[in-house]
Amino acid sequence: MEAGGSNSGNERRIISKDSSWFSQFRNASNPWMARYVYALVFLVSNLLAWAARDYGRGALTEMKRLKGCNGGKDCLDAEGVLRVSLGCFIFFIIMFLSTARTSKLNNVRDTWHSGWWSVKIALWVVMTIIPFLLPSEFIQIYGEVAHFGAGVFLLIQLISIISFITWLNDFCESEKFAARCRIHVMLFATTAYVVCLMGIILMYIWYAPKPSCLLNIFFISWTLVLLQLMTSVSLHPKVDAGILTPGLMGLYVVFLCWCAIRSEPAGGNCIRKSDSATKTDWLSIISFVVAVLAIVIATFSTGIDSECFQLKKDNTPPAEDDVPYGYGFFHFVFATGAMYFAMLLIGWNTHHSMRKWTIDVGWTSTWVKIVNEWLAVCVYLWMLIGPIIWSIRHNDST
Repeated sequence: MEAGGSNSGNERRIISKDSSWFSQFRNASNPWMARYVYALVFLVSNLLAWAARDYGRGALTEMKRLKGCNGGKDCLDAEGVLRVSLGCFIFFIIMFLSTARTSKLNNVRDTWHSGWWSVKIALWVVMTIIPFLLPSEFIQIYGEVAHFGAGVFLLIQLISIISFITWLNDFCESEKFAARCRIHVMLFATTAYVVCLMGIILMYIWYAPKPSCLLNIFFISWTLVLLQLMTSVSLHPKVDAGILTPGLMGLYVVFLCWCAIRSEPAGGNCIRKSDSATKTDWLSIISFVVAVLAIVIATFSTGIDSECFQLKKDNTPPAEDDVPYGYGFFHFVFATGAMYFAMLLIGWNTHHSMRKWTIDVGWTSTWVKIVNEWLAVCVYLWMLIGPIIWSIRHNDST
């Protein structure tokens, strides 16, 4: 039995190395390739949700036949987005439950994750259709839950980004690369601070042209204060985290502030919008396409970064038959990402109607991004001073 299992595993590795990508796909031999298929499924779900919101009226006659659509009106706009999102969420939750804690290649759960595509595509189609048969009350409940799920996704993404920044800083300051990377670190850090300051100045010019724009002035000024706070704490002698991490974090919080202000609804005098802002132009379409692709890429990259969420770091090298990434965590991120793209398409408001080719617009969207910015700074500062506080408490107790 063991010899047979070993031969099967060796055959699978040979297939993975020597055969074409189609053979790898068919034989469920490449979990790395499987990621792109799941990302494609996620992208298609995003596009279906957008189509239900912006072009669902054209399918009204067909939707009238569906039991849960109440003559078609409950399957359009925000509720149509939520129904597609629910189907995507159920699919990835099923995958999460069926692949969680998979640790070795060549077992049943690994094969299920990397193969059986005809079955899984059929499952995804069925899961996409079922929510359109559910009553509107159930969809509204899911919409409220999706707020929480989208928040979980943002928190996971936030921790992943901060972990990458700290890893990059530790890599550059390691004994092996410290001398070689010193000039590069100073160059990147200086560039980051220059871009941060330029971004803040431009936001004052574009989004706070009048003294009456108090809210935007507060957002921008507080972002500048947070940038100074992160730099001061990072350079404190007891912390000594260097100048690169606060510079990169500064880029991130400035970007979040810019996105938050850009999400403010049109109609005010504090955001300079063109006269055609109420019309669909090519810039709006390009911005929408880029935003959708950014959602997929962010979900994809966060889903394979399960190591930064391990409480106990294992420094032992992985075995040859260990899975290359956490399958369960990967699918969980996509499940929460399904809730997140729903919130972006409806502006975090289940009763909110949005203009065609827009994404994440509304005061709720603005405040979600602002809170995300503040939370990012809090998490970063805690990652810097938390170990020092625990060390002081431990010394006092002993």
